[in-house]
Amino acid sequence: MIDILNKLFESSGLFTIFEADGWKYIIMIIIALTLLYLAIFKKFEPYLLIPIGFAMLLVNIPGTNLFVKETIMENGQEVNHYSGLFGYLYYGVSYGIYPSLIFLGIGATTDFGPLLARPKSMLLGAAAQIGIFITFLGAILFNFTGPESAAIGIIGGADGPTAILLSSQLAPHLLGAISIAAYSYMALVPIIQPPLIRVFTSKKERQIEMTQLRDVSKKEKILFPVIVALITIILIPSSAPIIGMLMLGNLIKESGVVPNLVSASGKTILYTVTILLGASIGATTKATNFLQAETLMIIGLGLFAFIVATIFGILGAKLMNLVSKEKINPIIGAAGVSAVPMAARVAMKEGKIANPNNYLLMHAMGPNVAGVIGSAIAAGLLLSYFG
Repeated sequence: MIDILNKLFESSGLFTIFEADGWKYIIMIIIALTLLYLAIFKKFEPYLLIPIGFAMLLVNIPGTNLFVKETIMENGQEVNHYSGLFGYLYYGVSYGIYPSLIFLGIGATTDFGPLLARPKSMLLGAAAQIGIFITFLGAILFNFTGPESAAIGIIGGADGPTAILLSSQLAPHLLGAISIAAYSYMALVPIIQPPLIRVFTSKKERQIEMTQLRDVSKKEKILFPVIVALITIILIPSSAPIIGMLMLGNLIKESGVVPNLVSASGKTILYTVTILLGASIGATTKATNFLQAETLMIIGLGLFAFIVATIFGILGAKLMNLVSKEKINPIIGAAGVSAVPMAARVAMKEGKIANPNNYLLMHAMGPNVAGVIGSAIAAGLLLSYFG
């Protein structure tokens, strides 16, 4: 009877937890519960943090074998094979399927009208991407490899799917840390950006009222995704998966002839893939490979990337005011990061605080959607060089 009880105990998760490294599982379970708390009660990116947090909880219960990674030699090269429920789902990440489908949904729910109405706001989206490349250099200084540094730097784009795609291709062993950092900082946009906006702009600048945007024709909205896809992918072929799917989703939306496809890509597919993507990411955060010093470094570098991206977006807007007759409110430069539409909403709120007559939401959406395109292009450049 005692032998049976001993075998039962040894086969349980409790046995592993009581071993030398068992504390790591306890810490990861606490982190998972914290993510679930933030997602449910604080509403921080709940659509993704709930599946990430719950998958993290499940894989850190010892003995579940929900995510098993094996590295074997095939034709003289190391190849990773995955098994277990989450392991099989993870193939959608490793092959770049889930992030690309997420971009299809983003395209189907995004209005590029504000960007077309003021094309120069594309420059603000580009300015914010400087944070990616500065952080890339910073990661190099911390002895990360070139591909690892590229994957870490993309956190500055504040674009979760892009960060996931790039890290899955260049640094899959860092996917969990990079993904959680990217989505955590996206969720913290309303906390991180307002102090930066107030430090790097004067009250007079924040009070600037902007003229109403012109109406954008349907023809312009239809031509835009086709032209952007052609030009961008011809110049940077490696950007095809994300730029191509983003523009396909937008063309479906703006064509006005396939409402069922708009609903499917912007709702059904988007939310289904979000669950699969979140669960796959959470599954990579097993205690044995997540709790390392480099994880804390990645989280720190990610915060640095996001802060620098926000600052350069603001400074880009201030520089634009020096050379342009039409003054723009530099607050909208902070929306050049690609956290759509949260960054634009933060810009709107900060503008209203400074001037109750300020209505910056649609003005901020221009740099905001430009940031989506900019981060995708930056990822394509890094992937073409290091991939």
